[in-house]
Amino acid sequence: MSAFFRKRNLRYPLLALLALGMAAVILISLWSEWGAGIFAILYGAAITSAWVLEKRNYEETEKHIETLSYRMKKVGEEALLEMPIGILLVNENQQIEWANPYITSALDYETLIGESVYSLTEEFNQLVKSAESNEMVMSLGGRKYRVYYRADDRLFYLFDITEQVEIETLYHADRTVIGILFIDNYDELSQGMDDQVRSNLNSLVTSLINRWGTDNGIFVKRISSDRFMAVFNESILKQLEETKFTVLDDIREVTAKDNMALTLSIGVGAGSASLIELGAMAQSGLDLVLGRGGDQVAIKHPSGKVKFYGGKTNPVEKRTRVRARVISHALRDLIQESDQVFVMGHKMPDMDSIGAAVGVAKMAEMNRVKGRIVIDFDEYDRSVMRLMEEIESDPDLFERFITPEEALSEMTEHSLLVVVDTHKPSMVIDERLLQRMERVVLIDHHRRGEEFITNTMLVYMEPYASSTAELVTELIEYQPKHEKLTMLEATAMLAGIIVDTKSFTLRTGARTFEAASYLRSNGADTVLVQRLLKEDLDTYIERAKIVQSVEFVGDGIAIAKGEPGRIYSPVLIAQTADILLTMKDVNASFVIAERTEGGVGISARSLGEVNVQVVMENLGGGGHLTNAATQMPDASIEEAVGQLKTVLSENDRGGSEE
Repeated sequence: MSAFFRKRNLRYPLLALLALGMAAVILISLWSEWGAGIFAILYGAAITSAWVLEKRNYEETEKHIETLSYRMKKVGEEALLEMPIGILLVNENQQIEWANPYITSALDYETLIGESVYSLTEEFNQLVKSAESNEMVMSLGGRKYRVYYRADDRLFYLFDITEQVEIETLYHADRTVIGILFIDNYDELSQGMDDQVRSNLNSLVTSLINRWGTDNGIFVKRISSDRFMAVFNESILKQLEETKFTVLDDIREVTAKDNMALTLSIGVGAGSASLIELGAMAQSGLDLVLGRGGDQVAIKHPSGKVKFYGGKTNPVEKRTRVRARVISHALRDLIQESDQVFVMGHKMPDMDSIGAAVGVAKMAEMNRVKGRIVIDFDEYDRSVMRLMEEIESDPDLFERFITPEEALSEMTEHSLLVVVDTHKPSMVIDERLLQRMERVVLIDHHRRGEEFITNTMLVYMEPYASSTAELVTELIEYQPKHEKLTMLEATAMLAGIIVDTKSFTLRTGARTFEAASYLRSNGADTVLVQRLLKEDLDTYIERAKIVQSVEFVGDGIAIAKGEPGRIYSPVLIAQTADILLTMKDVNASFVIAERTEGGVGISARSLGEVNVQVVMENLGGGGHLTNAATQMPDASIEEAVGQLKTVLSENDRGGSEE
């Protein structure tokens, strides 16, 4: 019982009242003894009653508190020993000094005393060392526990949440998922078919997709000639991810036997309780897949995270000259409405970026509008340096090149910014120009990634094209002929095509040769291109040293790395990857080396069996099925090799994430 209660402070006012009563009796007796006697009797009775009542209340309260203390102590002991909450008390070495019976029996131990909590699970070590949180969910004895740690008392509380986790798992597994399936090249293939062949094609595609839906428990409904709607749940989605959406391969292989070669693209919305949001994410995922060339699956979540599966084939050439002409005319109108045109490529520009920029600037000149090419004169590789030396010898062409600072000072609200050879804001030469300009046009040949330049007035992205220079060449053909291409301008664009196609050996279509033919007829010098692409002996030796470090991972995957502490140009890394790909039994090559800007760069090449674009996207980069790259600014060479091997292993088991 508390010392405060034992003082019995209520008795002091009673004593004071008694003293005052006695004084009152004395004063009253001066006037009347009888009155004083009666007052004294009544007052004494009242004081006595109050005193006795106070004593009785004190004794009863004391008895109640003693009983309550006993009950609380008993309940506390029972709580420690009987309640379904695990309690572990440890010493400074994290050895268990005491454990209640509940957790001892739950973990099937005779006694836990003397055991290290780390021997139960290493997660205790993470919880003890964590400065951000004093709780963690752990698996112990086949059950899930939420563990709270009180560092001051070295005390762990363990709450069994197994049923809660199971209910959450069932809830997430049963959440609705919506998918939109699109047959990529249905219109092109069915356009020239007669009714019977088209009907057979429809029946074949419908039966394949319906069989896939039936086998996997998916509701599938055809909503148009080339679109299907699919409704399923997340547990089914997980199974589809484990099998890597084999329906893509089935559609491609079965239709290829009949010389139709259809491919399927799927956009999936998952992770939301809103059907409207799921539908919007499914359509957004499908748009993303089509922007990357089709024959893939994109699974999109509300967080913005996207997983990709498939992409095993090169994009099918779908555009016609009608589309190129329409885009060219739309770009012509935008140029004519502008006071000047600024063209910007990606950081560390290559031949394709410079060639495409030169072509767009020429389009501006063809429309009697000043065209300016934004470039960082301190950031380009040796091959581009030779091209820039040639450009410097042509004053009319060289004066079009300006720095980002000059562009920012010259831009007006009526200016037009054209971004070429990239669609990622983080990759452009200077993001300030994007933020400053409201009128932006995008021309690119890379497969679209999640990071994308928004609020553009015109987008021309064709992932099947060999290069951006090829796209720009076709656009030039439909521009006014006020100005003709000069020899150097045509050569710069042809060099971009040659570099990106590895001398017309990779990603080369009929339109690529047509573009090259157009440039050649306008004076492109192939001898000058070869001179621009020549390399010196030191570069050859450097490349050979990197090749010596090659190691094989898996089936036909080669990884080579540069010397730690030595800086290599991105072009040298890319060339080394190309060389490795020509070696016997190499299906994909990855070259890792340190970069001038810090960190490391990875250049990836493939013959098509390995989708290097997906691998590089997992590491923050991108590219094409057979040609991709990434930069890792905070990683060392060994760290990059380790992360690359992890991604390759995960990609072999499932999909990719962005």
